Amino acid sequence: MGCILKGGGGLYSRVVVGAVVLAAGAGSRLGGRPKCLLELGGVPLIRRTLIALSGAGVDEVVVVLGHHAAQIEPLVQDFPVTLARNPSPDDGQVSSQRIGLAALGGKLDAVLVVLADQPLLGAADITALIGAWKKRPEGARVVQPHVGGERANPVIFDAAVREEILAGAANVGCRQWQAAHADQVHAWPSDNRRYRVDIDTPEDIAAFERDTGHVLRWPAGLAELA
Repeated sequence: MGCILKGGGGLYSRVVVGAVVLAAGAGSRLGGRPKCLLELGGVPLIRRTLIALSGAGVDEVVVVLGHHAAQIEPLVQDFPVTLARNPSPDDGQVSSQRIGLAALGGKLDAVLVVLADQPLLGAADITALIGAWKKRPEGARVVQPHVGGERANPVIFDAAVREEILAGAANVGCRQWQAAHADQVHAWPSDNRRYRVDIDTPEDIAAFERDTGHVLRWPAGLAELA
């Protein structure tokens, strides 16, 4: 963790943050379509996610692809990200998490694990979560937002947790690590529902549109698969 000058003099800590974006799923509950390609305001959700991470100053980003990689890759390759391929995405989200964590390279202070299908997540939300991690209680190594008492996303943890996850068995991901180290997890209370909104089913799309007034649309070539 380095230091940089404040505008008025003095120093404050500069946290180096990496992120793993999970975009390997099949979208089986959405007709086998990649949900991260749903568009809000004409912008695919995967691009909105990467724009949010960039706006929050995240230093390194790995995007994990699996199913639909050929469709997703052209939409992210103009971002300064590392693309990692999960050869067995049907093994589940933990396998993608581990591939993404292993692909992170630089010396990091903290790591975010981010879903690629949270339509409302913006740079300010990422910045607030990083701020909560900086101010976490003593002994906490993981910070996860809790909205209305329910777990939300993204999650952020110190870089040593990343190493411990990767040193564990193949079925150990972030949630399994948290279950085994509950005393080191800070459930950060937030009333920001953007952390809770993601898209898995047609019902989620309908609820999102009803609750926000915004419309999610499939790009040309995917809409006719509905």
